[in-house]
Amino acid sequence: MQDEGKRDRLTAANKPEELALEYHTRYQGKIEVGLKAPVRSYDDLAIWYTPGVAEPCRRIKTHRERVFEYTNKSNSVVIVTDGTRVLGLGDVGAEAALPVMEGKAMLFKYLGDVDAFPVCLATKDADEIIKAVKWIAPTFGGVNLEDIESPKCYYILERLQKELNMPVWHDDQQGTALVILAGLINALKVVGKSLSDVAISLIGAGAANINVAKYVSIAGARWGDMIMVDSKGILNADRKDVKGDKNKWEMCEKTNKEGRAGGVKEAMRGTDVCIALSTPGPGVIKREWVADMADDAIVFACANPVPEIWPWEAEEGGAKIVATGRSDFKNQLNNSLGFPAVFRGALDVRATGITEEMCISAADAIAKYAEEKGINEGYIIPRMEEREMYVCEAVAVGMKAIAQGVAERKMSMEELEEKAREKIFKIK
Repeated sequence: MQDEGKRDRLTAANKPEELALEYHTRYQGKIEVGLKAPVRSYDDLAIWYTPGVAEPCRRIKTHRERVFEYTNKSNSVVIVTDGTRVLGLGDVGAEAALPVMEGKAMLFKYLGDVDAFPVCLATKDADEIIKAVKWIAPTFGGVNLEDIESPKCYYILERLQKELNMPVWHDDQQGTALVILAGLINALKVVGKSLSDVAISLIGAGAANINVAKYVSIAGARWGDMIMVDSKGILNADRKDVKGDKNKWEMCEKTNKEGRAGGVKEAMRGTDVCIALSTPGPGVIKREWVADMADDAIVFACANPVPEIWPWEAEEGGAKIVATGRSDFKNQLNNSLGFPAVFRGALDVRATGITEEMCISAADAIAKYAEEKGINEGYIIPRMEEREMYVCEAVAVGMKAIAQGVAERKMSMEELEEKAREKIFKIK
């Protein structure tokens, strides 16, 4: 009977992939270009195009900021990838990355009413990617970097943030980290533990988990109580093989105060929290390794498309709270809870960048919304359909941008909330 239940769970878990090809073929993609302005007759084209369009061009030439008034720049984001680290699939190339980027654009629009356009580049050279983004930047109000392999993703993000006067972020870093932080804040409240007191094992040492470590540290966790594992083992001061990667080496120096060595099993032993952003499973994390964690353990198994351990196996191992990145399981830790609202808030105040403080404010807003609804073991973070949460998050991000002086438009909280709600609830 137990085996039959397991088969049923696996069948349900594999269903989305079985339907994906049929549905993608039926619609031939997920997004299209639509018209924003009305065309009641061919006479209207003289307004929207030549000769009428010349006048807004002249105004923008002399007053650059009017591009936000006369065009869709203020509501548009470019999604940029080279296809080198797509979901859990790895380096699949630009064309194979397009279905994911279209899906990202769909979520931008459906959840935040942000017009996002996927651009999959036929180069893996970091400097060429930077050059391409800078060339097309005048068209867009923001840049979302996506599925670019580590460590070059750090370099690309850092350069573009410095060289472009607009919101630029890497969703696999900031987006993943802020959503996981939001979930962790509430998970710890449910089990009655404090972020400053818990030991955290971080399975995977890519851009996502390194940024998770940074964000949970800002929120109160102690660096020395984190233990991070890459594909070759636990990061520690003896790992001279990673000295060439400044981000990993920083983790070697900051984390793992006890100098623990070994692999995933040893990293998880005795920890209160396990945050896995590594290789798709199942089987990357074993049930018995969860059993070796502290009482009331929290397991975030976030690999896509299959988590490092099935949720029911983690629970059988004794985990009190389990979360994954999938919508078909409870406690979905998905970036879609972050990026649509973060960009909604940043675009509405014309932010010149996205700061760490704006991201932490987003995480706090997500966590607070769920807490006010009533958190429990099966509900530590809002679900995607809770649209009011996106309004709260967008307002928090926009207000933080204004407070930090990185917003070109000053608005009251009430004005920003009204604008965000009008946009977000427009899409059904």
